[in-house]
Amino acid sequence: MKDINARITKATMHVTQNEGLIMEKSSPGKKAYKLPPLDVPEVDAGKLLGAVERHEPAELPEVSEIEVIRHFTRLSTWNYGVDTGMYPLGSCTMKYNARINEVVARLDGLANAHPYQPERISQGALKILRQLSDCLLEITGMDAITLQPAAGAQGELTGILLIRAYLETQGNPRKKILIPDSAHGTNPATASIAGYQVENLKSCDKGMLDLAALEKQVTEDVAALMVTNPNTLGIFESDIQQAAEILHARGALLYMDGANMNALVGKARPGKNGVDVMHLNLHKTFSTPHGGGGPGSGPVACKKILEPFLPAPVVITKPDGTLGFDYDRPQSIGRVRAFYGNFGMHVRALAYILANGPDGLRQTTEDAVLNANYIRRKLEGVYELAFKTPTLHEVVFNDRLQQKNGVRTGDIAKRLIDYGFHSYTVSFPLIVPGALMIEPTESESKEELDLFVEAMRAIAEEAAQDPEIVLQAPHSTRVSRLDEVRAARNPLLRWRLETKAAAD
Repeated sequence: MKDINARITKATMHVTQNEGLIMEKSSPGKKAYKLPPLDVPEVDAGKLLGAVERHEPAELPEVSEIEVIRHFTRLSTWNYGVDTGMYPLGSCTMKYNARINEVVARLDGLANAHPYQPERISQGALKILRQLSDCLLEITGMDAITLQPAAGAQGELTGILLIRAYLETQGNPRKKILIPDSAHGTNPATASIAGYQVENLKSCDKGMLDLAALEKQVTEDVAALMVTNPNTLGIFESDIQQAAEILHARGALLYMDGANMNALVGKARPGKNGVDVMHLNLHKTFSTPHGGGGPGSGPVACKKILEPFLPAPVVITKPDGTLGFDYDRPQSIGRVRAFYGNFGMHVRALAYILANGPDGLRQTTEDAVLNANYIRRKLEGVYELAFKTPTLHEVVFNDRLQQKNGVRTGDIAKRLIDYGFHSYTVSFPLIVPGALMIEPTESESKEELDLFVEAMRAIAEEAAQDPEIVLQAPHSTRVSRLDEVRAARNPLLRWRLETKAAAD
């Protein structure tokens, strides 16, 4: 019998225990705790709660401590994450989050700070907000910033609302936002939610902004261009300054999606390239936690003309030299997030920036670009490059060579699981049919990159010589290939007691 996993060197099959739900392990009377005798006056719950008092106990699992520990430990071994291996997941930049950032964020004075604390006992927290703001302004080359948005997409909305508010003061908010076909997918939704029509701007044959097309499309109705730089092909928009000049000459502004700043920090400052407003993803570029529900943080930096419209409050220095919040901002677009944003993310991002310093941040950028281009060079010709233009922190191939044997990008991604890797980004960006977007980030060693390259080359050979191996993958996982349409349309997300009873 043919061993279809003979070439896999990184991952090895090993036994993992089957695991039911914690609810199914329940036995009446089991407990994971023992409480001391009541030493305070007993409370009459019925008197306090009235009609909402519960008379029947909730159907919670009754299990011992060791059963709880083993259950969740075993479940954790079923997962793949950036702590266990490379996560080449494209533009979402699943960076490794250094543990020192977590230690700093958990310091008592920071973790237990309350947003309603008086300013006089919050000077340390305010200094963190100010110092992070100053660092991000230095990195971006912009004039003013808000840390309030809770994520990149909310940062986008904040930035477009700043543009809208500014243009309204000029007498006309205008009607359209131009968005290149190489931009992030959230951009059109953002523009639409902000009340604008979206108009697509096609890329040139190099995968970059087409200045001639831009010249034609920037009319008196256009409020702004939303450009992702580097774009979703990983290509730096080297004509960004000329694009800004075209827009500014006609009263429109330039918004930059800063989600890919991992390729620019310490190397290029968007504010010096004519960008008027941009958001950053702290949870991407600056190594704060990401995925699994966040929280994230999407600060928005802007030029001076947009500063009056930033969400209130902003951190200011008072006449006595202490720090405080300024709520008196009559032109502000209003709050976009409770309090001052996700403060814990601000702490982690500042810890990351200070731990690296200017030279370290620049080195990080260089390493991210080097790693992506190492993979590009090693896989060029094995997989087809969508565009020959040089790329920065990520590289986008397509599956055209493998399609000859019926293998598509999704099949290759499934087979990659057998080789011990998380998938790359599948079928994005949309500008490249059958896209394989690979972004290793700066965290990966050459040894890990070589294992990934070896896996991708092996899969390409399998696709050419015995495509069924790839088409039926994964072969070594607990669950084989899912019906993804059914899983998306008919998800079973809730365990029900009556379901178990019926099964029994």
